[in-house]
Amino acid sequence: MSIRFPPIAALRALEAAARHLSYTRAAEELFVTQSAISHQIKHAEELWNLKLFEKRGRHIILTEAGHALVPVIRDFLRRIAATVEDLSEKTEGPAALRVTLLQSFAFKWLVHRLGHFNQDYPDIDVWLSTTDNLVDFDAENADVGIRLGYGNWNNLHEEHLLTEYVFPVCSPLFLEAHPLPEAPAELLKLPLLRRSAVDICPRWRDWFRDAGVMVRRMPRGAKFPQTSLAVQAAIDHQGVALARSAHVLDDLNAGRLVRLFPEVLSRSSVSYFFVCVPGRENERQIAAFREWLLREAKKSQEEFDRMMAFDRVVVLPKPGEAPARPPPQPRQKAGGRARVARVSRSPQPSRKSPPASRSARAAQPPRPKSRGRVSRVS
Repeated sequence: MSIRFPPIAALRALEAAARHLSYTRAAEELFVTQSAISHQIKHAEELWNLKLFEKRGRHIILTEAGHALVPVIRDFLRRIAATVEDLSEKTEGPAALRVTLLQSFAFKWLVHRLGHFNQDYPDIDVWLSTTDNLVDFDAENADVGIRLGYGNWNNLHEEHLLTEYVFPVCSPLFLEAHPLPEAPAELLKLPLLRRSAVDICPRWRDWFRDAGVMVRRMPRGAKFPQTSLAVQAAIDHQGVALARSAHVLDDLNAGRLVRLFPEVLSRSSVSYFFVCVPGRENERQIAAFREWLLREAKKSQEEFDRMMAFDRVVVLPKPGEAPARPPPQPRQKAGGRARVARVSRSPQPSRKSPPASRSARAAQPPRPKSRGRVSRVS
C-alpha cells in the first residue's frame, strides 16, 4: 500500500493545532490565517482517509487517529529541526571536538573538570556523547574517546590515563545508623549496592577475594546498571557501594562518602585510555584536549596514589587464624557507645610528607616474610 504524505506545512499545522487544541492559536503561532490551518488539516485527512479532529461545541479535540499520529509527527519535526541546526553549526564556525566516553566517567570525573579546559581553550567547543559500547571511529561521528579496558585496541592511537583502586564506600550518616563492621566479611550483613551489568569492571567478589574472604553466594540487594548510580545511592545513605577511585574522589574530598577497610589494597584490572584514529592525535583541537586530559589525569592519579600511600603496612592473618589486633585507632562515639573507627576519608595534605622511598614501598607492598598477607590500613 502506497502512503501519500502531505507537505511539511500541513504537518506543522496539525502539530500546532493538536498542541493548542485551537485552530486560532495555531494560526497565530505560524503566522497564517485560521482558514489556512483548517485547509491544511483537511488536506491531510483526505490524503490519509482519517478523521483527526472532532468538534465539541466551540472547541476541538483529537480523535483516536489524531492521538496516534500527533506524537509521531511531533518527533519527526523535532528531528528535522535538530539535524538542520547541527548541520548549520558545522558550516557557520569551526567544528566542535566530539568526545565519546562512558556516562559514569563523564558524570563523576570529566564534567567537573571540563570548565578548566573551556577557560584555557575558549575557541574549542567540546561535545560529549556517552555510550557503553565501543565506538567505531570510521563509521560514527566522534573525534576522540575515553575508553575503559585493557588497551591494545586495533587501529587506534591510545595513551594511558588512569589506573584505579577499588574499595567500599558509604555515607557518614549510614555509618552512624548501622553497626560498624570490624572485618571485611561483616559487610555481607549490610545492604550492598551492586552493579547489574555484566562487563569488565571489578565486582564485589573481586574485592572480597582481595580481602581474603571467599563468598559462596552474594546476599540479595539493590542492583544498578552503572557504578555512578550505585555511588549516588550510597551518598543517599542506602547502603555500601563498591567504588572506583575516579568515581568518588570528589565525594571523598567533600565528605559525602567515607572509605571502609582501607587496609585492603585492591587495584582495578582495567584502566582508562585516551583513544583516537592514528595520525589525528596531533591535530590542533585533538592535541590540545589530549594534553589537557593527560595533565588532569596525572593530578588525579597522584591523588589516588597518595590516598592509598597514607595507609600503613600490616600483616593480615590467613583464613582460620585469629586476627591480629589492629594498631590503636581513634575512637568515636556513635549511637551512644564508643566504636573503633575503621574508615578512611580522603587524606588532606600534611606538613610532613612521607619519604619518597616509603611511598614507593606503600604503593607496592613487599611480600610478607611471615605468615599472613600484606595489606594496608589507615
